[in-house]
Formats: sequence, structure tokens, C-alpha cells
Amino acid sequence: MKMDFDAILEDVGPFGTYQKLVIYLVLLPAVIPCGFHAYAQLFMAADVKHWCRVPELEHVADQDLVKNLSIPLELKNGVLQYSSCTMYNLNYSEIVKSYQNLVDAAANKAPADIIPCTQGWIYDKSIYKSTIVTEWNLVCNKDFYSTLGLVLLAAGGIIGNYIFGYLQDSLGRKPSFFIYLLIECIFGIATAFAQNYIIWIIYRIGVGFTVPAIMTTPYVLAIELVGPRYRTLCTIISNIAYSMGLILLAGVVYLVRDWRPLALATTLPFLCFFLYLWPMPESPRWLLARGQFDKAEAILKTMARINGKSLPANYMVHLHRKYETDKQHHEVKKFKARKYGIMDLFRTPNLRKKTIIITFIWFTNTSVYVGLSYYAPVLGGDEFLNFFLAGVVELPTYLFLWPSMERLGRRWTLCMSMVVGGVACLTTFLVQHANVTLALYCVGKMGISSSFVVLPLMASELYPTVVRGLGMSLSSVLGMLGPIFIPLVNYLGSDIMVLPLIIMGALLVAGGIASLLLPETLNQNLPQTLEDGEKMGLDTDFCCHPPVKETVTHELERKNIPTCGACNVLCSCEMINITLETGEKEPEKNDFVILTPKHTE
Repeated sequence: MKMDFDAILEDVGPFGTYQKLVIYLVLLPAVIPCGFHAYAQLFMAADVKHWCRVPELEHVADQDLVKNLSIPLELKNGVLQYSSCTMYNLNYSEIVKSYQNLVDAAANKAPADIIPCTQGWIYDKSIYKSTIVTEWNLVCNKDFYSTLGLVLLAAGGIIGNYIFGYLQDSLGRKPSFFIYLLIECIFGIATAFAQNYIIWIIYRIGVGFTVPAIMTTPYVLAIELVGPRYRTLCTIISNIAYSMGLILLAGVVYLVRDWRPLALATTLPFLCFFLYLWPMPESPRWLLARGQFDKAEAILKTMARINGKSLPANYMVHLHRKYETDKQHHEVKKFKARKYGIMDLFRTPNLRKKTIIITFIWFTNTSVYVGLSYYAPVLGGDEFLNFFLAGVVELPTYLFLWPSMERLGRRWTLCMSMVVGGVACLTTFLVQHANVTLALYCVGKMGISSSFVVLPLMASELYPTVVRGLGMSLSSVLGMLGPIFIPLVNYLGSDIMVLPLIIMGALLVAGGIASLLLPETLNQNLPQTLEDGEKMGLDTDFCCHPPVKETVTHELERKNIPTCGACNVLCSCEMINITLETGEKEPEKNDFVILTPKHTE
């Protein structure tokens, strides 16, 4: 008899009080550090208005007068602004001596050459008290350094996700989470004490190692603690928790405007998560898979007790026997079975097409989601409000997302989410008004938030079982190249504000159209073998109608079995037992279900 942990969960409670307490009070809060450390760096390295420093004019209180006298105007985003990196080449000491009133000096200013700043910069500290940009003068020819920090943070995430994936499967979910948390807290706190840019970058790479992984473990643990019917709910509330973390971060960065205290404010509170060493359980599913029955038994008994269930005294003994039987069967099967590799995803044309499309859409989703989140502070207007709205607009998507997936299917929900979001981003080019741009940006963020939830589910239903793990890993890892690529796109938008939105909008529309080349997976059996994966979707129409839920009548009609749809009879079921004479020593008894009319109109 095969051991099925989902059947065990039915015995101890698939989603009882125990799971609710652990998920709501332990696992969901544990998701928050990921968003904090992924995006707090935007505000640590925030750019601020700056202009060339002229020592001879520092005694003048009126900065507008100083800039009028010493700083040339230049066109930026269609608006004339004072230059950030150049100044007039004038003898300012002589000007101060010659004019008692600098207003006259500005009015009588003679044409002069324009040169780069020679004495450093003056920073507008009305928004930020201090950032790494103002402390280490990362402006003008060094303005790429803050973007490089985001690129390296994302690169650290790819490496860390690969390493910690093995840790999670070898050491367990619980120890892995606390290893991530320890590393993140060490490097997060050390960030506040960095003395130069190089040291700061090293610390941020250290934080980046844990950024995706520290969210994955609570999510995986939550999924493994509940029955299959409740995994969708866990996915939704995990995404809600992540969005709430972004909203909470908006409040923190609004209150803390100095990058060193901000590094501490976004790290120190999470030290309290080490108190979860006691209440956070290990995954009993993982423990049973590893043969650690005593530990699994203790957790299952606690789960059953809190959920109001009771287990037989010899319950774990039977599980142990099942495990040993399954283990021997698995070893024989493993010896006989062929090995699957990444190349199996590309051997046949249809599976190859689906793999390429899924990976492209994954890259698009990751790039645009991270890119829009990164872009919020530089969108114009109040950057803290922009970032707050970027988190808030994600929440309504979860109200209609799953009903849409059940009615319209995965394919059309994914397509419409991406196309609507992409069109909104592209429209910013036509309507370049600050408030309208912000509204369109929010629509784009809603679209990408929806598709970011749909895609992993759809991908898991498209990849065959024998290569599902490989396919998901390949697509997600290549998708994580997006956070490396997208800061470079946002960097291009420093001169043309809507350019990144246009690029991200084009990516979204392309991904949405590409999703129509994938088959619908709603109400479809999961492909098991490579042959199943190759056959699935061969007859897909590019613009087929949204799926309709299967019913018994539809299934009978598909098999050419007559139905009673033409009559108006209401039937009832009755179980009867009939003894069949089969010629054997013992007659065979069989149960049959018959339908009897109750009422006819």
C-alpha cells in the first residue's frame, strides 16, 4: 500500500486550528523580510537633486540665486532644469568682490564656458537626510553605481536560490529558514556600518543571497502542512502577505530618511523571528520522506490534538511499514527507470515550444514585476506615495483572480492580465501627465501582479510529471535574470521618464500574446510522461473560446453515451445488492446503483 501524506492529513485535519495558527501567526509574517530587503535598497541608494558646489557662493542663503548665477539650464524630460553635473566657468571670487548685490551679477552675467563640477556637489536634503549617493558622491560619472548595486543584489539572489534550494531539501525547511534569517540579519545590520561603496556592495550581495530563498521556505512549509484543497488559499494569502510587506515598507522608508538607520530599521525587527525556533514546526511531509518517524509522529499528534482529531495507537507503526515497502519499491523502480535531463524538454517540437514560451513569459513577468516596483520611487511626484500605491494596488487583484481562473481558465486570465498591464504601460507615452502616468502605472502593476500568480500554476500543469521539477527550475532560474536586466532599463529612464514603462509594456504585451500559444490547462489531466506532454496542446487554437467546466452530461456526450437531457424526470439513487451465480464455490455479491423516477412534469 502506498503511503500518501495527503491521506494522512485527512486523518489529522487538512486545514484545522493547528495549520491556521502556524500559517497566520508564524509563516505569513516570515514572508515580510523578503520584500523589505529586496526594495529597501531603492531608498538607501535614492538619487536626490544636486548641483555643482561653488565655495565662493556658499555664504549666500538664496540657493535659487546661486544656481541662476553658476548653473546652466538643460532640457530633461521636456522640461528646462538646472544642470546636475555642469557649471559656468567664471571667476566667482571676482564676482563677489565686484557686486554688492548678486542679483545684479546674475542679471549682467556674461556668456561663459560650461565645465564639469570641480568642487563637488550640493545636495537637496529636503526629502532625504542622507543616502549612499550623497555620502559617497555617486553622481554624474558615478551615477551608475547605485544601479550596479541592484544588479549585484539580484545576481546574489540567483546564486543563493540555487545553494539554498539544496539546503532546504537536505537539512529541512525549518533549519534552512533560520540559516537564511541569520545570514540576512548579519549582512543587513553590517550594511549600516559600511565605510565605503565597495564594502557596502559586498554586504548587499550577502543580503541578496537570501532575498528569494527566505520567502520560499515559509511558502513551501505552508503548502506542505495543508491538504490539496487549501493550497490555492495558501498561495493567495502568501501573496497578500508579501504585498502587505511592501505597504509596511513604504511606511518605514517614509519615517526613516537616513540610509544607515534605514538599514537597521529594515533588519533589526526581524531578529524577533528567532523566537519562532519553538513554535515553527518542521514539515512532517519532509520528515516522513526522510524516515524521521519519531519527529513526524510528534508533530502529527500535536496537529491532531489541536485540530480535535484522534489517531490510533499503532498509527505510526503502519506508516513505518508503508514507508519501508514504498522505499523498496522505489529503489527497484529507480534502478529500472530512465534518467531525465533538461534536454528532454527540448527533444520534441511541441514540448520544446511550450518550454520556450513558458520561460519567456517567466522572464517577462519577473522583469516587469521587479522593474515596476523599482520604478515607483522615480516615477515623479511623492516617491513614498508611489511605492505605497504600488503595494496597495496588488491587493484587489486577488479578489477576482481566482474566480477568473476558474471561469475563463489559466490561459485567458494570464493573457488578459499581461495585455491590459502592458497596454497601460505603453499608453504613458501618449499621455505624459504626472497623475495620469501614475494611474496607468498602477493598472500595469495590477496586471503584472495577477499574471505573476497565474504563471507558476499554469506552468506546473503544462510540464509533464517526469520533468516538472526540471522545467519549473529552468524557467524560474532564467526568469530570475530579469532583476539583473531590468535595473539597466530603469537607468535608461533617467533622461526619458516613460522609456522604461514603454519597454516593460512591450514585454508584457509580447508575453500576453505568447501565452495564447499555450494550451488551456483548466479541467485537464496533468501530463505524466514526455509523450503526454508532447500530445497536450497539439490541437490548440490560437484564439479558442474560454473553457467551460466539465459536467457529467458533457462527459457522456463526449463519449457518445445517450443522456436523459431531453426528459424532465427527477431521479433518486438507490443502492441494491445482487448475488450473481458465477459457478464459483462462493457466489459473488455486487452492489449496484439504480435510478428511480421521483417526479415527472
